[in-house]
Amino acid sequence: MSTIKVDKLQGTSGSATALTLNGAASTFNGVHTVGNNAIYTSEGGAVTQNLVQGLAKAYLTYNNAGSIQDSFNIGSVTDAGTGEYVTVFTNNLSNANYVTAGTTIGGTGNQSVLDAHQTNGVKGTTGYEVGTSDNNNSDSDNTKCQTVDFGDLA
Repeated sequence: MSTIKVDKLQGTSGSATALTLNGAASTFNGVHTVGNNAIYTSEGGAVTQNLVQGLAKAYLTYNNAGSIQDSFNIGSVTDAGTGEYVTVFTNNLSNANYVTAGTTIGGTGNQSVLDAHQTNGVKGTTGYEVGTSDNNNSDSDNTKCQTVDFGDLA
């Protein structure tokens, strides 16, 4: 394998739109990165965003039988009963203080609800349980569920 070593890449127009390397830092189109942080310059000034903590660590779309249709960092989903689903991460999170948000569609009545009712008390570094219900607040196997998880990987 070959290695290319340069101090600066610059566009032919002389503008600073190319990547500039300064050790562990880089700049591209007004975004300056150092380690896990990016500093964005916009109309409101410079804003720092942590690139690692700001990203979803898992997402999932599954049907009412617990069959995964699309996912990232999800090992499995188990249908644990009417309106109950247990999700297991592929790569664990560092603690149980992560946030799970989601939606569901296709329940009986006019609305569908996805919540973390955790009937069996499952929420840990390896995964969590969510529940789905209908407009009568009764457990219901809704047609489709989607979740996304934010936290720190172990």
